[in-house]
Amino acid sequence: MVTQKTTTKDIGFTHEDFAALLDKYDYHFSPGDIVPGTVFSMEPRGALIDIGAKTAAYIPIQEMSINRVDDPDEVLQSNETREFFILTDENEDGQLTLSIRRIEYMRAWERVRQLQAEDATVRSNVFATNRGGALVRIEGLRGFIPGSHISTREAKEDLVGEELPLKFLEVDEERNRLVLSHRRALVERKMNGLEVGQVVIGSVRGIKPYGAFIDIGGVSGLLHISEISHDHIDTPHSVFGVNDELKVMIIDLDAERGRISLSTKQLEPEAGDMLKNRDLVFEKAEEMAEKYRQKLLAEAQGQEMPTEENLEEIPTASDNDESQEELAATASTTEE
Repeated sequence: MVTQKTTTKDIGFTHEDFAALLDKYDYHFSPGDIVPGTVFSMEPRGALIDIGAKTAAYIPIQEMSINRVDDPDEVLQSNETREFFILTDENEDGQLTLSIRRIEYMRAWERVRQLQAEDATVRSNVFATNRGGALVRIEGLRGFIPGSHISTREAKEDLVGEELPLKFLEVDEERNRLVLSHRRALVERKMNGLEVGQVVIGSVRGIKPYGAFIDIGGVSGLLHISEISHDHIDTPHSVFGVNDELKVMIIDLDAERGRISLSTKQLEPEAGDMLKNRDLVFEKAEEMAEKYRQKLLAEAQGQEMPTEENLEEIPTASDNDESQEELAATASTTEE
């Protein structure tokens, strides 16, 4: 009888080696990563999330949304799977802290930048006001409307709860600044029904040394001192009073800056009529405006300019840059 001897070969692989191998292929999680996770336990002020780590990760209630959350059930449900942002490294118990708010925050800024690039008009309710202006929320982010860019006759405090159309002025994620304009949105909307050479009726809302602000259908245009009359004027106060009703002609529309430039000088039948016979200027306004439009048409077609003495070339926008900067600097005085 032959006895077969079986030998066991020592492969040199210990339990410690096996544990090290498991560690080698274990997932490595770092703050800033976005990972999938499944909710497996709801807590009173948070939730435990399985993301494949050795220890369940935790998301506190304040990190569940960009908006206020009073109960975790408002955001998460048991066994729900979704993306989570790793907020911190493991604590002494090997537990990671997660966030949904940070993901929403990043995506909100991305969406807001896209809306700004498209020059979109957005709508939002005012939720608070302060000395400087009003506060709104856009895509969950808090935005600020400076008082100079609120175009309404209402007191700021009365705007709380009111929905306003808005345009973007500044989108700066690094400085956490989101600034919007109600005035620009209104001016753009109003501009859609306006054109250069059009005569409109407005009322004087404010007077400055460089001109008068004229309300035309809820938006403000500037009648610069150089566009009041062909005759010299020392100050607009000598010609107009607040609440005076005027006929004015639109000579420039700047939608990007939200500015409307106006003129009564181009409506004068004779130089100085705005000072000597304002009623005649308003009576002949449409007739003079038609001559002005014909002049613009001739310029566009490259024809010779009309030679009538009462038709003077309109200053270019660059001629009024200084006064327009004055308008921007003092808008808060006249628009609030």
